[in-house]
Amino acid sequence: MDIATDIKPVSYLKSHVADILKQINETHRPMVITQNGEPRGVLQDPESYDKMRKAITLLKLITEGEENIKQGKVKSQDKVFADIEKVLAKKA
Repeated sequence: MDIATDIKPVSYLKSHVADILKQINETHRPMVITQNGEPRGVLQDPESYDKMRKAITLLKLITEGEENIKQGKVKSQDKVFADIEKVLAKKA
């Protein structure tokens, strides 16, 4: 993040929306919007937002998997493939 260009007050946002949208879509850097000197929001391009949401989802799945392992909720690889083969055999 480039502090000089990536943090702007809400008054700047109001008068430069098109410029800000162009900047965040070209640089893929988020912009922090401040109000009364305090950070109040973040603007981000859609592509980066989607990538971030996918990364968070993946991290949640990893965390869930780790918790399942701790709780002993696991199956062997052989058991997983055997279950898949049973399902496929029923459909055939």
